[in-house]
Amino acid sequence: MTKPAVVVYLLLAALLVAGFAVTPQLIVAAPIPVGEGAIQKIFFYHVPVAWVTFLSVLVCGVGSIAYLARRSRWGEEVANAAAELVVLFGLLVLVTGSMWARKRWFKWWVWDARLTTMLLLWLIFVAYQMVQRYAGPAGRTLAAGLAVFGMLDVPIIWVAVSLWRTIHPQAKVVASLPAEMKPAFFISLALFTVLWIALFWVRLLFERTRNRVDDLHVAAAAAGMEE
Repeated sequence: MTKPAVVVYLLLAALLVAGFAVTPQLIVAAPIPVGEGAIQKIFFYHVPVAWVTFLSVLVCGVGSIAYLARRSRWGEEVANAAAELVVLFGLLVLVTGSMWARKRWFKWWVWDARLTTMLLLWLIFVAYQMVQRYAGPAGRTLAAGLAVFGMLDVPIIWVAVSLWRTIHPQAKVVASLPAEMKPAFFISLALFTVLWIALFWVRLLFERTRNRVDDLHVAAAAAGMEE
């Protein structure tokens, strides 16, 4: 990592520390909608992690398309970095959603259209990780195909609350937030976006470094420098 990159990364880290110190206080201070109860506060985390999950899917899908079209190493590196973030943040979406559901619907899980399609998305990217690691050379192409398939699932998740009968809150909830709740929500959204940028950056650097090491091993073996 170059010196300017280190400086930028340290600034991101400082911003994250400050953000995670301030944002919870804003969330605590935000009013609770009538009839919701304190569990509604999880909304300020649940929606932002859903946003960065979908962002990860989009980035992974674009990288995978580049790999499928041109066998682009850059595309595969981007896809691999983003795919792990789909698994991480997607799990957080499912966990925070289940915690909210337990208090609101008195069940940890219901086979609601949006919940089911979200679970499917997460499983697709778990499968991505498995085939990328254990399916050999053909697994790279299969993983890219899974990423594209997962990207197509995102619009279905988004419109699920409109297409089917569902108990999940409608997508218009964010647009209809009271003014007193908007600062906490949008700052939390920005904070998780910055966190995503920092994690994606580190994971991409790791992916590129690993590929360079692999290239060196191949070159050394070709030169007879490895036994």
